[in-house]
Amino acid sequence: METLLAGLSQHGYTILFAAVFLEAIGIPVPAALALLIAGAAAGRGALVLWLAAASGLSATLLGDTLLFFLGRYTGWWLLGVLCRLSLNPESCILRSADSFYRRGRVALLFAKFVPGINTMAPPLAGSMNMRATQFLGLDSIGAALYVGAYLSVGFLFSGAIDTMTRGYHTFGRVLSWILIAAAVGYLGLQVRSWRKARGLRSVPFVSPAEAAHAASSAAAAIYDVRSHGYYDRKATRVKGSLRLDPNALHRPESGVSPGKPVYLYCTCIREATSSRVAQLLLEKGIDVAVIKGGLGAWKKAGLPMEAVPQEEISPLPTFE
Repeated sequence: METLLAGLSQHGYTILFAAVFLEAIGIPVPAALALLIAGAAAGRGALVLWLAAASGLSATLLGDTLLFFLGRYTGWWLLGVLCRLSLNPESCILRSADSFYRRGRVALLFAKFVPGINTMAPPLAGSMNMRATQFLGLDSIGAALYVGAYLSVGFLFSGAIDTMTRGYHTFGRVLSWILIAAAVGYLGLQVRSWRKARGLRSVPFVSPAEAAHAASSAAAAIYDVRSHGYYDRKATRVKGSLRLDPNALHRPESGVSPGKPVYLYCTCIREATSSRVAQLLLEKGIDVAVIKGGLGAWKKAGLPMEAVPQEEISPLPTFE
């Protein structure tokens, strides 16, 4: 502990700032633990409490403000990056946006205490056009609660934290086993996801070029089955493609019927939505195939795109 305190006394504010900032922008760094240790260091006299608080608070606000304005100007792109671990990034965004709209102002006060939401809240506020002054006010209160809570606990219980850190060898071994268990669990989920996706591979796949060639002669139709629909005012799609809501296939007006081949595309990992929709259409006797790589592969191939007609766009709710 003495060595740790000595290190903190020399570089503590920089280390604390870096840890809190990295967590704020979505990198999985244990900022709460850093704040606890900084609070304990302040309790032992190695750091000045108000300087530690200023360091943590400024790092949080800087990271949150950065994500807020990135969300304002990049919208779905940044939200998609933050949802990248989801099998279906679009539904991840839609669920988060709906939840945040209903609880947004209150959520900002406590978002820092909830892993995942702490990173999603600022860019959601930006992409949903919350006023910058309102965001900064609410986020400042939430950041102060977060930083203050962990620093205070560390400061008040610095003696107990000192005792715990003396057993860091045992703690390290326990932490190692926890990390191993977490890694095994993660791999298990990946295997399960892979097996599930493999089951969907019974549907046929075609390259973007093949689909474009078939559609150019009106011999086939291309459908956009992105699960979120069109919520981005700048949304684009495959030129000539039609919208097919994957949640409304049971409706007669879904627009797909046996006759000519159908090609589907989405933006999900492993074309998950397209594959599921394709299986349902195959069961209805429709000649269907999935465009391998989805919309991203179509764009990469340099094939024609078009802006989504404004009348088909249902914008996300905003705070304006």
